[in-house]
Amino acid sequence: MEQLIEMKQMYKIYGEGESQVRALDGVDLTIGRGEMAAIVGQSGSGKSTLMNMVGCLDIPTKGEYYLEGTNVASLSDEALSQIRNREIGFVFQGFNLIPSLNALENVELPLLYRGMKSEERRRLAKEALERVGLSNRMTHRPAQMSGGQQQRVAIARAIAARPPIILADEPTGNLDSRSGSEVIDILRELWQEGRTVILITHDSAIAALAGRQIHIVDGKICEDVRISENSSKGYRKTTRQLV
Repeated sequence: MEQLIEMKQMYKIYGEGESQVRALDGVDLTIGRGEMAAIVGQSGSGKSTLMNMVGCLDIPTKGEYYLEGTNVASLSDEALSQIRNREIGFVFQGFNLIPSLNALENVELPLLYRGMKSEERRRLAKEALERVGLSNRMTHRPAQMSGGQQQRVAIARAIAARPPIILADEPTGNLDSRSGSEVIDILRELWQEGRTVILITHDSAIAALAGRQIHIVDGKICEDVRISENSSKGYRKTTRQLV
């Protein structure tokens, strides 16, 4: 599998002296192109900090982060913004939709920032909403939709420009079990189509649906669980590696 993400001895340190906090403490991690991986940890474990690093929303205090072979740890804010816009589709727990815009306009907005012409923006936004089953909700505003529908709009917004990486931060956290299951099904379909999907979650049941589970505690990766399936024999084999 082609390597997409590589982190080497990555630290994120806040404060100094006795008040120093190591949100990330020497993380080594690789994720291959086309993987579906869940980063699993409780509140305060460092998973949100790790998500910010993976998504180029923050830079490490020290260490290296290679995304498609480029060390992004030393890039400028403008360069990081360009990478986020081009390479990563974000799905957040809180949906982050603009209340005054309808579903189609919410999905179009990031495409506008890319400088796309209106016809292309509209075409890609419609295709993305159809992809998540919302062809009949395109003119609805967030307040007129359920939480599950709003999250599907957020997924459509994330995939409209067809980025190679989908980064989903607790995507089912504000949803009921049925809506959450629908959202995970969509993310799994995107993975099966070849996208790299990275989930951030504290929910072991959600993490179990990914092909790989990366457990983080106190800023360190403590366990890396890969699950493979032998379709001819009909069983799953789980390999655990302490890091």
